[in-house]
Amino acid sequence: MAGIVSYGAYIPYYRLPRSVISKAWGQPGGRGEIAVANYDEDPISMSVAAGMDSLRGIDPKTVDALFLATTTAPYKERQNSTIAATALDLSRETRNADFTNCLRAGTTAMLSALDAANAGSAKSIMVTAADMRLGAPSGDNEQNFGNGAAAFLVGKERVIADIEGSYTISEDMADTWRAHDEVFVRNWEERFGREEGYSKIPIEAAAGVMKQCGLTPKDFAKACFYGSNSRAHRALGKSMGFTPEQIQEPLLDTVGNTGAALPLMILVAALEDAKAGDRLLLCSWGNGCDAIVLKVTDEIEKIRDRRGIKRHLDIKRTLDNYEKLLRWRGTVPMEAAARPAKSPTSMSSLWREHRSALPLYGVKCKKCGTAQLFMDFASTRARVCLECFAKDEFEPYRFATKKGKVASFSHDYLALSQDPPNTLTVVDFDGGGRGSFEMTDRDPEECQVGMEVEMTFRKIFFDKGVHNYFWKCKPARD
Repeated sequence: MAGIVSYGAYIPYYRLPRSVISKAWGQPGGRGEIAVANYDEDPISMSVAAGMDSLRGIDPKTVDALFLATTTAPYKERQNSTIAATALDLSRETRNADFTNCLRAGTTAMLSALDAANAGSAKSIMVTAADMRLGAPSGDNEQNFGNGAAAFLVGKERVIADIEGSYTISEDMADTWRAHDEVFVRNWEERFGREEGYSKIPIEAAAGVMKQCGLTPKDFAKACFYGSNSRAHRALGKSMGFTPEQIQEPLLDTVGNTGAALPLMILVAALEDAKAGDRLLLCSWGNGCDAIVLKVTDEIEKIRDRRGIKRHLDIKRTLDNYEKLLRWRGTVPMEAAARPAKSPTSMSSLWREHRSALPLYGVKCKKCGTAQLFMDFASTRARVCLECFAKDEFEPYRFATKKGKVASFSHDYLALSQDPPNTLTVVDFDGGGRGSFEMTDRDPEECQVGMEVEMTFRKIFFDKGVHNYFWKCKPARD
């Protein structure tokens, strides 16, 4: 039977205390903080980050499919999962799919991946879930919604967690929704959704899968389930029959409600501490519930090098002003730059470069081993080695997974930026190669020549309906 082979996660670098949001609107209170994606991040870039975490030590070309789950897909008509698959350097033969429009999309994607693996139509499937839901300013959703992502590899070999059973309930309960042309999530009266849906349906699904597997609540080491707030989450766990020690911490006070990604991120956190023989219960929520029983194997000890949830929680910077969030999300209009408008994005140019630029490929000389990074969007390619002058003796060489050091940098305070100043760097990669990149997730004061950086897939700009993605560098913090 198929199960989970690897896991990964991503939490944005920036955290916004809820007290800062409350203060901006003259409201009291605000406990904990939410993870806030930078202006150049979205569900695709966060899925790539989580996917890279899950692929540590694994050849991406061995992955047969990518299922991307989100309720906030950057594109309504263009396959988001294929963009992520290309950036992750999966092969052209991958069977990619988008799962969307429901908070349960993450577990639906996982169950679909398990079905594909068990049927033999794919041997290794990556499942990613990421969300960037927006709540209207000054409302409860704005205080609750955080950003983040999780990723899993599903297959039959080297399984770290077997899937012992699953149980699904589908209910068209409209307690939360967002129409196709709306920006902010809407909610019906809270008590209705809680008492008629959230406090009943997950209990029924959990009981169903436990009966199917011949288990009771005492057989589980941890229960991982969706929660819109901490109080409701605790109450649901108690109603399911779990003790407080069995309930996995839901990340609501440290990351926030990450939508479709939340139950899978909670599962990653549980797997980080799990040991062989532990049983885990995973329950999602959204137009019903998926309940899944997992049993951890000895293979779990072989993938302890992931950043996962724990290490990402430790890598953070606190935002001290609410206005930055408004600027990053485009909630308030900003004065346009006093410069000529950008030229329209060339889709033909993006196509010519997509197999080299999106996964960030350069070349390596077969004769002397010198690496060279060419990012010329005129489609020119390296012909002569800069070191030994061998002609046309190159092999593909990927830079996205390499770290490097800053050779030089500059801060541009004149160019329009949603996070001024623009920090431009020249990076010398470990193992050879040099390239010019923007730096993100940085404090301008921390920038210095020689600092270690890593690559991160980000959105460069949005223009005429096109999300233009490429790689930036960011300080390596662990």
